[in-house]
Amino acid sequence: MQGKHLYEYAVIRVLPRVEREEFINVGIILFSKRAKYIRMMYKLDEQRLGLFSTELDIDLLRKTLISFERICNGDKTAGTIAQLDIPERFRWLTAVRSSCIQTSRPHPGYAKNLDSEAQRLFEELVL
Repeated sequence: MQGKHLYEYAVIRVLPRVEREEFINVGIILFSKRAKYIRMMYKLDEQRLGLFSTELDIDLLRKTLISFERICNGDKTAGTIAQLDIPERFRWLTAVRSSCIQTSRPHPGYAKNLDSEAQRLFEELVL
């Protein structure tokens, strides 16, 4: 498997009503330790989310996802978590939560081009 990168990814989900355990995929986080790579992609489809719940605070969801993205990117203004190394940031972002934004368990894979793989997963699992 020379030239391929081992990676892990998790799907970012919005649970409009946590107690019902129903979710909508809104993004992905892809991480490769050896390649020192982490990338997050997301899209909030307000119309689709509105079908599940009219009580969702879309602005709060957007702000939370922006915060996740800043942590993912290691933005120094995003606090202590964003200053951790890439594997620790990935583990923090994918930690089990009981909030309305959660992630799937991490899944492994191999890819030659991590950007292309992130885009493929995003299109397949979110769009």
